[in-house]
Amino acid sequence: MKWLFLTAKPDFVPDKITLLPDNIANQIAAGEVIQRPGSAVKELLENAVDAGATEIRLIISDAGKALVQVIDNGSGMSETDARMCFERHATSKIRNIEDLFHIRTMGFRGEALASIAAVAQVELKTKRAEDEAGTFIEVDNSVVRKQEPVAAPTGTSFAMKNLFFNVPARRNFLKSNAAETRHIVDEFTRVALAFPEILFTLTANNQQLFHLEAGSLKQRIVQLLGSNYNAKLVTVKEETDYMNIYGFVGKPETAKKTRGDQYFFVNNRFIRSGYLNHAVMNAYQEMIPSDSYPMYVLFIDLDPAVVDVNVHPTKQEIKFEDEKIIYAFVQSAVRHALAQFSVTPTLDFDLDASIQQLPSIQQPFTDDKKNAAAAGSIFRGFTQKNQAHFIEKSESGELKHWNEMYARSESGAGSREPETTGPANHSLLTTHHSPLAADAEITQLLNTYITLPSNKGFLLLHQQSAHERVIYEQLCAASKDKPVVTQRSMFPSTMELSPADAAVMEEIMDDLKYLGYTIEPFGKNTYVIQGTPADVEAGNDKHIIDILLEQYKHFSPDVKFSRREKLVRSLARQQSIKAGTRLTEREMRQLVTDLFACATPNVTPDGNPTYLEFKQEQLERMFGR
Repeated sequence: MKWLFLTAKPDFVPDKITLLPDNIANQIAAGEVIQRPGSAVKELLENAVDAGATEIRLIISDAGKALVQVIDNGSGMSETDARMCFERHATSKIRNIEDLFHIRTMGFRGEALASIAAVAQVELKTKRAEDEAGTFIEVDNSVVRKQEPVAAPTGTSFAMKNLFFNVPARRNFLKSNAAETRHIVDEFTRVALAFPEILFTLTANNQQLFHLEAGSLKQRIVQLLGSNYNAKLVTVKEETDYMNIYGFVGKPETAKKTRGDQYFFVNNRFIRSGYLNHAVMNAYQEMIPSDSYPMYVLFIDLDPAVVDVNVHPTKQEIKFEDEKIIYAFVQSAVRHALAQFSVTPTLDFDLDASIQQLPSIQQPFTDDKKNAAAAGSIFRGFTQKNQAHFIEKSESGELKHWNEMYARSESGAGSREPETTGPANHSLLTTHHSPLAADAEITQLLNTYITLPSNKGFLLLHQQSAHERVIYEQLCAASKDKPVVTQRSMFPSTMELSPADAAVMEEIMDDLKYLGYTIEPFGKNTYVIQGTPADVEAGNDKHIIDILLEQYKHFSPDVKFSRREKLVRSLARQQSIKAGTRLTEREMRQLVTDLFACATPNVTPDGNPTYLEFKQEQLERMFGR
């Protein structure tokens, strides 16, 4: 009995592992491939390219949430292929494992259409040239609802409707229409740049944003990135047995303060590579400031066998068999192109940047000023005869200039400092008592750092970081309860933007108005700056908006900020006094006072320190004392 009791069967426990239903498996795969409408745009455009199309039309509605449609005049599909293309891992690009290492087409994984059909309602119309009728298929939630013959032109029309209609949680994570449209434009731009021989159009909500005729790569760059590059592109072209590189880089003067127009393509596939970007940056060494980024559109062609493009679902991250060879080749090709076209530094970036802002440089030399200068003794000393030893006397017979100099020094005017646009001009907050004593020594080092004494040591401030914190808190305080006061422009500036920048402008226009910038649309991709905050220099508004757009576009996606927070941070970074700018003692003292009046004076909005403190004990240890 004891034995029987010990071996009695336990209650039934069901198995835990089961196979997922196809529709759920497809939705999981869709999460890797289709993260937003722009992801579907990328896959559909690449499929159209692979089909040999010479004309590709992209139509979107409601930023792709309601509709993404791609129409091409490519090879089309048979009835069987049209049905098979929605199956997972269905592909016409791979027959055996060797094919995976010789891929030259854009799509090959066989996941895209199945993934789209799992999270959207899909309508497909396709026809081959040799077929009398085409095929119409309707799919949603991975289920084919309808399949029938249809009259259609040669090619394919793929319409994705109501993205994430069956996954509402994922739909809730989508951004604003302007933000999602910007992602679509980015994907469209990358594919259109890679294939300038194809006609592309993009229509959003019945308005055509792009019409790109087939042409040369340079023409496509100018069409997409702006006409300002038309005369500022340098040709890059080098060929070897191992690899070829071709494309264009911007002249040094086109460099921007943010990573903007930078595109790498490997075998016509857009990629992201910090490694190759570093190679280009090295080629520009000593030609542009260290905090600037050059423009480039570069294509690398090499044997697909030495490239692995299947390391990420989006295929934008790849691996090279020998990265060092690629790096050296890219750097050498860009450097050779810049040297060949005699592109050399035209500015000495060690020169004090504040000199360029002095009134004597910025203001026009009018006729009145010319006459006043010509009447002076200095001008006569260089232009008239017998003036070398002439000393002008005052009416009282004294030495005029020496007397004036003495009088100025007596009154303290001899130390009068030139007017500059420094931190004092941004003092919008009520100034609290500064920790800096009136007689405390304050010094600027390298036109970038400020030293001032502290308790048993000294503080070392970074002037740009400190000023960025000051402006950030001023803007936050000024816009907290009511909009910043706007000063209407007597002569409004007009800005013509690229379609991508126009999409950004539409997104941020209302928030900019709250921060004091009144900007109004004025025709297709054109805007008028009607007003700016009162402390913005006249004539500087267009430059500010240009840089602001760049900074906003490339704001880190890793941290979730509101649009206004992004704008405030971008404006603070842009308007802060830059490293390399010489400050007067008055300006330095005002900056210190404003900084320590801030709620968080020790760090920038991004978390970098505004100052470091050095104690006497620490200094003595550094010197072994």
